Amino acid sequence: MRSAELFPIPRSALHTFMLRNAFKMKLKPGKVAEYKKRHDEIWPELAAELRAAGISDYSIFLDEETLTLFAVQKLNDNNSATTLPNLPIVRKWWDYMAPLMETHPDHAPVCGDLREVFHLD
Repeated sequence: MRSAELFPIPRSALHTFMLRNAFKMKLKPGKVAEYKKRHDEIWPELAAELRAAGISDYSIFLDEETLTLFAVQKLNDNNSATTLPNLPIVRKWWDYMAPLMETHPDHAPVCGDLREVFHLD
């Protein structure tokens, strides 16, 4: 018996793939500990919305010398991540985080996209 017969893969899964998305943000001086604390206690309803939008394997790294945050996440191929800024829970999170980081007037974080130049699987 072939493995495909033992563990059938749904036809819809054959076309599923993940996109990697990376971006940077900037913390304000003296805000590292509070930023980490707030993310350690991320609101369950916000995490649920991120997952529902097709985001997984989401990490944020910090360059302590420059206070630059480097975020990387996986997006499924039918993600709705671009609609997240319209959700009240996301806007509430942005308001909550605004004192800690560089933001736009509406409290959306100032983000810069990062271009992938190397990847090793």
